[in-house]
Amino acid sequence: MSTLAGAARRKTTGRRKSRLGWNLLGLLVFAVAGFPLYWMLNTAFKPAKDAIDADPSLLPTGITLDNFTRALDIADFWGPVGRSMAVSLAVVGIGMVVGLLAALAISRFAFRGRKIVIVGILAVQMVPLVAMIIPVFLLLNDLGQYDRLTGLIITYLTFILPFTVWTLRGFIVNIPKELEEAAMVDGCSRTGAFLRVVFPLLAPGMVATSVYAFIQAWNEYLYALMLLSQKNQTATVWLGNFTTKHGTEYAPMMAGATMMAVPIVALFLLVQRKMAAGLTAGAVKG
Repeated sequence: MSTLAGAARRKTTGRRKSRLGWNLLGLLVFAVAGFPLYWMLNTAFKPAKDAIDADPSLLPTGITLDNFTRALDIADFWGPVGRSMAVSLAVVGIGMVVGLLAALAISRFAFRGRKIVIVGILAVQMVPLVAMIIPVFLLLNDLGQYDRLTGLIITYLTFILPFTVWTLRGFIVNIPKELEEAAMVDGCSRTGAFLRVVFPLLAPGMVATSVYAFIQAWNEYLYALMLLSQKNQTATVWLGNFTTKHGTEYAPMMAGATMMAVPIVALFLLVQRKMAAGLTAGAVKG
């Protein structure tokens, strides 16, 4: 009995040490990933002179809102934010409709060239965005879409749509076909079976995909810089106004970045439950 009890205690102790080790690793990853966000907030609320101190303090030495006032005064803020919001929402709306239909076709129907389409979607995502700048610029210029938000929306769709299609395909594949077939046996059409059975199960996955697509469109900088003039600049390009010939105003820049992060944080807070359900929905097949 004593031998068995000792083995049980050693096993329990080993599990506790293993759990403690994983918890410490998780805290380390959280600290590394969260430090840039903390430093952005710290710099945004500290006095501007402290932001360029050669020996910066990890803890706030003072709190001020002057940096936010300076950020709003240095250049138009609401115009770029409104354009970024319009572009991001348009990309998400169009991308989800087209992506859902494409993902449904790839997942539920067998047609000639289906595997080629799937491989093509993967191949498109492997192409670096910077490699397509010149072709995209020339194409939009020929179409009369240069320096237009519609041209930027079309450009964003070229790399967000493949991501949307591939992600939604994973969610649709995990929904058994038997559910649709049972609904069709009960009298539903194929469209009715999809809307009444598949679509409610797919909703969390669509929310998760929409959030990631929105973040990609909201944070994109390179194409917005190259395809839009200053009068049509988006929020990410707007942050470049803090770098002048006299240097970079780091504190107002961090204040502007903080204000830019508010829509993303608000979006996450609104859909966090659906987001978590969507991320786990595609983890297990069946």
